[in-house]
Amino acid sequence: MPFAAGNQLSFTVQNLPTWANFNPLKGILWGTPTGSGTYNNIIISTTDGTYSSALPPFSITVTGPPSSATASGTVSWTAPTRNTDGSALTDLMGVRIYYGTSAMNLNQAVQAPSTTPASCLIGRLTSGTWYFGATAYNAAGQVRALSPIVGLTIP
Repeated sequence: MPFAAGNQLSFTVQNLPTWANFNPLKGILWGTPTGSGTYNNIIISTTDGTYSSALPPFSITVTGPPSSATASGTVSWTAPTRNTDGSALTDLMGVRIYYGTSAMNLNQAVQAPSTTPASCLIGRLTSGTWYFGATAYNAAGQVRALSPIVGLTIP
């Protein structure tokens, strides 16, 4: 049966995982799992006071994080004051940090759109050696040459 026009819908959930939240006005389920596992027989229902309907039971399977731990590091720099042609740099807009697990393949990047503070936190670094390089860019989009590449070993 269709719901009556103009009636307010309300939602309920059965077998809500302990880490999950549920909005009974919108029927939205969300949350951040605290560990691995399977959460079975979750049922979301709605009613307008006269009629009701429910989704078929469903499960949520949560797998753990990658087996290797991750760390973060702060990359700091001294903002350049000169263009590559030696003229004064007057319109520095930001810095792009390139990084990766090979000095020859810096395949990830993060952009620091201003020059203050002159540092950037980079997370999700797995164990191993990571390499970093940076370029500065100005208001016209011109990019300076890549800085010398430096390495960092994460235990």
